[in-house]
Amino acid sequence: MRGDDGVGLWLAEWAERRFAEHSGVRVIASFQWTPDLAEDVTRVESVLFIDCSVDSAPGSIKLTPVDPAPAGRGHSTHHLDAAELLALARDLYNSPPRNAQQLTIGAGSTELGEGFSPAVQAALPEDCRLIENTALRSLEG
Repeated sequence: MRGDDGVGLWLAEWAERRFAEHSGVRVIASFQWTPDLAEDVTRVESVLFIDCSVDSAPGSIKLTPVDPAPAGRGHSTHHLDAAELLALARDLYNSPPRNAQQLTIGAGSTELGEGFSPAVQAALPEDCRLIENTALRSLEG
C-alpha cells in the first residue's frame, strides 16, 4: 500500500460491511478503474466512485457529480478516471447509470506504508457518513 492511496479500498471495505444486509448495494473495490468495470457500471442506476487525490488538500473531502467524458476523447486500456469509465459504459453498452458521483479525499502521504496520514484518518468519519447518506438516498430512489 502507498499510505493514503489505500483510503478508497478501506472505505469500500467499510461500505461492504455497513450495507451487507442491503441487496441493493454492491461494492466493487479495485486499485485502479479499468475498462472491464464499464459493464458493471451499466448494471446500476447510481454509482459512487471513491478515490484519493494528490491535487487536493490533505484530508479534504469533495462529493461531486460525474458526467461521462465527451465523445471522441478516447479511452485508455489500462486506467480510467470516473468520467472516462462512464463514457466507456455509454459508448460500449449505451447504458451509463442515471446518477454518478465521486467522493474524493485529499491525500496527505503516498509514501510506502499501510497507515493513513493524520489528515486522512481524521476525515474517515465524515467520509463514511457521506457514503452512507449517498447510498441510502440512492436506495430510496
